[in-house]
Amino acid sequence: MLKGISNLLSPELLKILMEMGHGDELVFGDSNFPAASCAQRLVRADGHRITTMLDAVLPLFPLDYAVNFSAVIMEGNGVEPSIWSIYKEKLSIYPDGDKQFQMIPKSEFYERAKKAYCVVATSESERFANLIIRKGVISDF
Repeated sequence: MLKGISNLLSPELLKILMEMGHGDELVFGDSNFPAASCAQRLVRADGHRITTMLDAVLPLFPLDYAVNFSAVIMEGNGVEPSIWSIYKEKLSIYPDGDKQFQMIPKSEFYERAKKAYCVVATSESERFANLIIRKGVISDF
């Protein structure tokens, strides 16, 4: 264990977050997301919701300032899941997290996930809760 780092972050996920560079993407998949078949690198976060994992990751993860979105979400077939507003609230407190979300069709989301640096498989039960965040740069060394 380390001080100040959430115990939700496994050593494997911490290592991956450290390895990621500017522009690399991190996918949070809900319980229906085909994480194992999409992931180049897969981290299991069984028993945890995406919102909880965001609380653990975002304090350590700079969001990308170089794009016009703070996150990518999957179209919800005309439904706007209530979890999207929670994502917006959580992201908005971080630099570059107050931008609009980019919404893409399910097939495009899956293809983008296959190119992502890592997929975190969660037990999130809300439908269309999948989320992608893009890593920015650390500017204060």
